[in-house]
Order: sequence, then C-alpha cells, then structure tokens
Amino acid sequence: MTHFNLTLRLFISSLVLLCACTPMNERATPTAKNIDISILAFNDLHGNLEPPNLSIRERIDGTFKDIPAGGASYLAAAIQHYKKANPLHAVVSAGDMIGASPLTSGLFLDEPTIEAVNAMGIDFNAVGNHEFDKGTAELMRMRKGGCEKLTRTPPCQLNPQFPGANFEFLAANVKQADQSTLFPAFGIKSFQQGGQTVKVGFVGMTLKATPSLVTPEGIKGLRFEDEAATANALVPALKSQGANVLVLVIHEGGVIQGDHNDPLCPGLSGDIVAVLNKLDAAFDVVVSGHTHRAYACNYGNINPAKPFLLTSAGQYGTMLTHIQLSVDSQTFKLKQKSARNVIVQSEAFTNAAGRVISPQSDMPFFGKHKEVEKIVNEYRLAAQVLVTKTISHLPASVTRESTPSGESALGNLIADAQWASTAPPERGRSDFALMNPGGVRSDIIIQQGGGTVNFGQLFKVQPFGNTLIVKRMRGDEIKAVLEKQYAFLDRPRVLFPSHTLTYEVDLKKQVGQRIQNIRLRQQTLEMSQTYHVTVNSFIASGGDGFTEFSRAPIVSGGELDIDALSDYLMKNPGLIAPATNRIRQL
Repeated sequence: MTHFNLTLRLFISSLVLLCACTPMNERATPTAKNIDISILAFNDLHGNLEPPNLSIRERIDGTFKDIPAGGASYLAAAIQHYKKANPLHAVVSAGDMIGASPLTSGLFLDEPTIEAVNAMGIDFNAVGNHEFDKGTAELMRMRKGGCEKLTRTPPCQLNPQFPGANFEFLAANVKQADQSTLFPAFGIKSFQQGGQTVKVGFVGMTLKATPSLVTPEGIKGLRFEDEAATANALVPALKSQGANVLVLVIHEGGVIQGDHNDPLCPGLSGDIVAVLNKLDAAFDVVVSGHTHRAYACNYGNINPAKPFLLTSAGQYGTMLTHIQLSVDSQTFKLKQKSARNVIVQSEAFTNAAGRVISPQSDMPFFGKHKEVEKIVNEYRLAAQVLVTKTISHLPASVTRESTPSGESALGNLIADAQWASTAPPERGRSDFALMNPGGVRSDIIIQQGGGTVNFGQLFKVQPFGNTLIVKRMRGDEIKAVLEKQYAFLDRPRVLFPSHTLTYEVDLKKQVGQRIQNIRLRQQTLEMSQTYHVTVNSFIASGGDGFTEFSRAPIVSGGELDIDALSDYLMKNPGLIAPATNRIRQL
C-alpha cells in the first residue's frame, strides 16, 4: 500500500546526496526497486483566477497551434489529475502567487487566490517579490488569516472568516532583525512505500533584489540575503535530517531561446545563471520563476559540474510542470529525474488581433475543479459591478510599447493623469509627475474604430493600489534622479514624465553628466529652486532604487493612482494617446 506523510521543519536545513543520474528529460522506468515521486510546480500565478486570455504555442502533428491556457479552476483540475496518477506527490509554487493581480482577486486583497490555492491542496509557496507588495504585515495576514485592516482596502469583504493559507510559505533568505527567517527556510516531505521512507527537502526563497522591486517602507527591518549562499548553508542541516533529494524553489529565473520543453537550456540567460553556478551540486532540482518564461531542461548541458534539473512553468497558471523523480529504495539515491511542462488548456477567447483561440481536441484537457470554480465565481460576481463600469471613450488602444527614448504612450498618459490630479493648489501644486514602468501592468485595448474603457481594464493597468504623493525637491536633486535613470546603460530605468517635463540625454557622456536642457513648461529647471514632484507611494519610499525621493519632504498625498487615471480619462473623453517625445536622445 502506498502512502505518504508530510513533515514540516521550520528553519533547519539541507542534504548532500551525490547521485548517478540518467539524462534529465528521460522518463524514469518504474521498477520494484524504485520509489517514484512526482513534484507538481507552478509560478507567477499573480492572482489570475479567471482564464487570462493567453495562449501557448505547441507543435501538434507537425503544425504549431495556439492553445488557450490558464485559469485557477483549470490549473486545479490539472493538479488533481496528476495527483491521482501519482500517489507520491508534492505541489509547490515558486512565488508571486499574489500581487499585481486582476481585479477579481486584487479588489479583495488577494484573499480569493489564497482560498483557491487552499482548495488546490499544495504544500509550499516560496515567496516572491510581489508577495511583499502590500507590506510584511499584510503578507503575514495572507499566511495566518484574520481580518485586521492593514491597507487602504478593507479586508474580508466577502469572507469574514478569512483563514489564511493552509500551506507553508518559505523564505530562507528573508531575515528579520533577530536573524530569524520571516517564514520557514524549508520544509521536508516524507514519502513511504514498501516499508521504506524517502525524504525530499524543499528550500524556498525570493530573489535577493526584492528590495529594489517593492516599497521600502513595507519591508522595513527585513534583509534579503544572497540566494546561493543561503541555500548552500542549509545543506548540512538538511542532510542531518535525512533528506534524500533536495529541491530549491526560488523566485528568480531566466530566459531560454528554445521550446518550453527543450532539454538543452538553449541560450539560457538571466539572473538565475549566477545563482546556479554558485549553488551546491547537492541540489537535484531547481524550480524557478519571476521571468514569466517556461522551460524544463538540464543545466548540466551548460555547466556539467551543476547537473540541476531546471524548470519554470511560465505565468498565470497557463502551464504546470510535472517533475518525476525515481529513488532507489535500497540506497535512497536519486537514479533518474525528468520534467515536462504541461499546458493547462482552458477555454476559447478572442485575442487582440481578433482571432478566436480555441481548445484543441488532440491536446490534454483536464476540465474544471468544482470547488475552485465556486470560489472564483463568488468573487467574480462580487467584482462584476465595478469591472463593467464605463469610465470613458478612447479612439484607439494605448499601449506599453517602448520607444527608443524609453517612453511609452500609456506610461506618459498615466504620468499626465497623476500630474493633473495633483496640480491644483489644494492638491499639492505639482510641477510634474514621474511614473515607474513596473507599475504599468497591462495595455488599454480598444476595438478598431474606438470604444469604451471600463474600470476592469484600468485595474489591470494599475493593480497595486499605490497612492499619489507630492514631494518637495530642489532642481539639483531632480537632476540627480534623472541622471540615475541612466547609471547603467545596459539596464536604464527610465521613468515616464508628464508633458510638463522635457529633457535631453546624451549617452556618450560620463555618468552624472548625461542629462541636459531640463525644462518645466518650457522654462529652464533652476538647480537651486524648489519644485513639487508627483510620484506614487512605491517610488516615494525609494522604490526601484530612487532613494532620493525617500529623503524628500512630503507636500501632500493620499489619492489612489487608479482613481487619478479614471478621473483623467472621464474628464477627457476621446483622448488621443500622448506623444513619446518628452525625452530626446542626442
């Protein structure tokens, strides 16, 4: 009889087990001597409870076809299918389960997503940067439950008994002032078969760069440590606790040039590479995320000394990674390991080009999970009134497409809206606004010939619930901010300016001397003069590395960013997308 039991450990740690493994994407052949374990993994769900209207391209009978994918009830059904087929299993998430969520989840502080994932029955979620979007206290509420009001949005609007997560959050590299981890560093799950027990250790963590991606005030008192060094330090303790297989679940990732199941990791790039090259070879599997790309490959093809099975399931529940491990029941050594990304086929939709993307009968279809679908429907109906509320009319789509200057029409439009909201004397007398690209999460798509835009569309664009803050800054401090955008030419961080601010940039000049001819409403910016600058609460507290804003005094603030955008569009029906000529490259 096959069974397993789950054992969680809080902060102890990892095992070294050298194993002779067959090629990574070869399927293990079950024998009486093997204990076969499945790990099901997903990442970057971002509260996408409803199908996200995305497709995955797959080759079917020699022809590439687009498969509609994603949605919580479809993902849950796929998980349920593989659980039934594989009695020894674990289910993990590699972070960003919540945060930057569509309205059905985001409007309710992502409580719906936690409830839906509870019903899926998973074991561990390694926190990602977006889990910290609303601060540490609210993240703790997501884990422990309760209805304490910690944000501007009221909690427990539908469920007055919000239970929190029934699975463990892992955060090995997130340290508090007393050196303890915010959440457990790892968990161990035990699997039993034929009187033998195999233990799999799961170390979970977020990316070290999390502080540059979230509001600093929200993570005050926390330290985010090096990913590989943290994982490596846990190996001896995990080994002492009998872990036979080690899995790193990390919210950091990469990009490959091949197919989502190409075993060769072709052209792998991204920040995950440095982590892998420093990671102890005692780890057998690395489940990753953050980049929203899908891959399942053998990193040993790139670095033979690091033969990790490397996976990522893309984004929004569109894929589920099925990892198969075969452990010798006598030696407890890992004999084989393989992984495959399975498309979570959902329902038909019409894409931005007007083409209907339909399910394919020759691809697996797992159906819907009834309990999860019930949760989704309850919150969807509650949100429907706001979702469909018409805000304005636009003649054409406004997108995030970046121009050579680093601007985008939608980014500039949002900056204009934020400036307009804070320009009146009683609202802060703002001179200009700056908007960060990471806060613009979706395009505003309008049908050909023009059409209405509703609140649901705007919420997809700005789902974070940031407030607008007006800061008082001298001209030289403003110039320092603009210069910082171009401190690293391979990764410039260009903030979208309102139409009241223009400047020129010469990338051939030295750092600190690249910005010139800064003008506010056609007047030269004076270095010693004081100005009022509008930013959102993320940037105001030093987000994206712009610490200059955190030191500047506050003039006024309080309005939600989405309210400013809604009001601006409401007052300007038929608005034409703004030009992207506010930054001139010399």
